[in-house]
Amino acid sequence: MCDYSLHAVASRPAEVGETIVSTTFRGTSTRGFASAADPTVAVCLLPGTELAFADNVRYDNRWIWTRTVNSRVGKFGKIDPHIPDRHHDAIEFPDGKYVLVTQLVEGQRATVLQLPVTQPLGESKPQIVAGSRPATTRLPTG
Repeated sequence: MCDYSLHAVASRPAEVGETIVSTTFRGTSTRGFASAADPTVAVCLLPGTELAFADNVRYDNRWIWTRTVNSRVGKFGKIDPHIPDRHHDAIEFPDGKYVLVTQLVEGQRATVLQLPVTQPLGESKPQIVAGSRPATTRLPTG
């Protein structure tokens, strides 16, 4: 999903194995991810999407200097979704810290490692309880 601030930008869902780049989209002051092949289209991530960055992640903290997270892997998620009109898209790192996507320094490359498992509404997986046997239906014979 793309943050509310990118709703006016053309977008598409992420694909496993593709390289995405942090960028600022024309006509907005918001950063997000775009395909390396088409920087005008926002690539939207689902919460739980795992990313591998080419280098340690750099972000700005609204000052002149940038900071670096000593990690190259992260998981996309949402923070503070209950607060409206605020950026929610963020990357969570193994140390538990989050960085808003809109704070990522432009030009950073990441590979989409894995998308979250999703299940259509109304479908449920059978639950197996340890020590139980699956239910069987007996058909009439004869």
